[in-house]
Parts: sequence; structure tokens; C-alpha cells
Amino acid sequence: MPVEITWWGHATCTVEDSGTRVLTDPLFARRLAHLHRRRGAPPPPEAAVAEVALVSHLHADHLHLPSLAQLAPGTLLVVPRGAPERVPGLHRLDRLRITEVVPGDRVRVGDLVVRVVRARHDGRRLPVGPHRCPALGFVVEGTARTYFAGDTGLFASMAEEVGPVDVALLPVGGWGPYLGPGHLDAGRAAQALARLMPRSAVPVHYGTFWPIGMDAVRPHEFYAPGEEFVRLAARWAPEVSVHLPAQGESVRPEVAR
Repeated sequence: MPVEITWWGHATCTVEDSGTRVLTDPLFARRLAHLHRRRGAPPPPEAAVAEVALVSHLHADHLHLPSLAQLAPGTLLVVPRGAPERVPGLHRLDRLRITEVVPGDRVRVGDLVVRVVRARHDGRRLPVGPHRCPALGFVVEGTARTYFAGDTGLFASMAEEVGPVDVALLPVGGWGPYLGPGHLDAGRAAQALARLMPRSAVPVHYGTFWPIGMDAVRPHEFYAPGEEFVRLAARWAPEVSVHLPAQGESVRPEVAR
């Protein structure tokens, strides 16, 4: 069966490969602190069904404890090393099997291997101070090699460290009108695509959450990143097939070379 990618909004995706479901940065909420889900309903209960959930870093829109609590007992939860000490609420998720990882680690799940890679991003748990863990990306290796970047900026050794991949899930926006350092916008994501040169790509981390009361502030930063990535990817990496799913939609990227 070919790999299937379902985008649930923000950085939350299901990657189904070789009969195993991998969930990325689960976030199922309607509201998160000062943010509200501006487009799309929260994912349905079946979105929480997976053999393994990957958490890329400690920011609350990526490590969201109430969403992780919805995972089925026995689900493997892969987090940056040190996360349970920085986020004590993880200890209360005793129904899950928690594994702490750093770049270079490999985790086997069924017929898949999850390879852990570096991300260039602030790994602190905000706003409570300097509780820092490494920010991570992941390459899910099965029928396809699927790269989930988490949150990251461009860095010189990205292609070398990530290695050859078939599908790239790349962040192209954020949850507010301005992106700080350590992020990809549509243009930088297209440059990353040109370095990685997968067969297919899916833009994520845009068009979902926005600050309450700021819907009229720079609305293009909310709506435009996905389509802008498609346009710029055609310029920077025309050989790559870019899929633009709606929230809750599944795509089956081509991976055979």
C-alpha cells in the first residue's frame, strides 16, 4: 500500500506506511491560550489513533498535554530527551509508553524505523523560562522515507543531515502575523525543498490557529502560505510534486523512483 498522508491542521499529520500509523505533533484543541482554531473543525476521534506519536519540541502548540491524553493506552510517544523533566505533566500520561530521543537515534515501530534528525528552532517550553530540550525532525522510513520537519529554519547541513527522502512535510507559516527566527515561511520552505529534492511535498503549519481578536491583522499570513508555497516550489524545485490537502484530507504522494 502506498504511503498516505492526512493533514489535520497546524503541524498535526497522520503518516500511514506499511500498516503503521504515525501521528505528528498532536493538537486537537479548539483553543490554545490566546489562539483559536480559525479554520477547520478539530480533528475527529480517529485522528488520535496511531501506533506512535512524534513530538518535535516543547512549544505548547506541538507538545499539547490535553491532546496527548487522548491517545490510546499503549501508544508509543517519542519526545525530545529531557522533555518529562521540563514538562512534568508528561509523567501523568502513564498509559503511554514514552521514549526520549536525540538526533541520531532510531526507533523501530512495527515495520517502520523512525530516524531522529536535528531542527533549527528554539526548543524551550514557553513562557516558563529556560527549560530547554533539543528541537527535532523525524524521518519515517518504510515503503517511503517521509520527513516531518517539525519547526525549523534553514541550515547549511539540512540536506546532509536529513538524507534522501521521498516525501517532505514542511512548515510554511505559523500562528500569528509574524514569524520569528527558526521558522520556514513559504519562500524558505521552497528553498528547503530545493535542497532536499524529495519526490513529493506537503505544506503544513499554516492556516489553522490565529490570535483571538486579530483575524483582520495581516490575513494573508494566515490564508496564503500554502498556495504561495506551491507557486514558489514550482520555481525552486519544479521536479517535486506538491500536494495541497484541505484539513482532514488525505493524499497519496508518489514515491517510486
